[in-house]
Amino acid sequence: MRLLLVEDDKKIASFILKGLKEAGFAVDHASDGEDGLHLALHEPYDTIIVDLMLPEIDGLTLIDNLRKSRVNTPVLILSAKRTVDDRVKGLQTGGDDYLTKPFAFAELLARVQALIRRASGTTESTSLTVGDLSMNLITREVIREEREIELQPREFSLLEYLMRNQGRIVSKTMIMEHVWDYNFDPQTNVVEARVSKLRDKVDREFPKKLINTIRGVGYVIKEPS
Repeated sequence: MRLLLVEDDKKIASFILKGLKEAGFAVDHASDGEDGLHLALHEPYDTIIVDLMLPEIDGLTLIDNLRKSRVNTPVLILSAKRTVDDRVKGLQTGGDDYLTKPFAFAELLARVQALIRRASGTTESTSLTVGDLSMNLITREVIREEREIELQPREFSLLEYLMRNQGRIVSKTMIMEHVWDYNFDPQTNVVEARVSKLRDKVDREFPKKLINTIRGVGYVIKEPS
């Protein structure tokens, strides 16, 4: 899944970026509100993390502009401001959740995952299932026929994106937009290579194949009929 972090504090940004990338997310970073707004308006994200105190454009103005532009991507607000009024103002402006600094990365990760589940209509679920394949979004375990499948972070993100779109064809471009960051070179064959490796782990040793290539269109994961 692809996230945008808008944070001007280099230390905090580095801390968040490292943790999110280790958790398998593709993350773009903007260090001021103007760049953050531009990316948020022109790139597809699953969640946006926004600090309130930003140069150029502050976080509340950024969020307000997004909502006025009908961009409904979930927004997690980060702020050192702790009062109830500050939290209420952030949420009324269009934020979806509010996390005060300092914070534990585990809490930030849990809130991001909750926002993604809510946006995809699976608020109560912490797992995804396709046939006999299951993915636990909290423990990051992938199980098929009671056998654990070991995945690299990017493979996990790719499988998560496919499973969230179960039964729907996703194109190479859609996968690049949600699994890789905007610096990704679309001319490479990395998507095909990753899907091939993922299929080796998920399908090769099982009689029923879940990941299907739709030639000239993209990929789909579904339970065989």
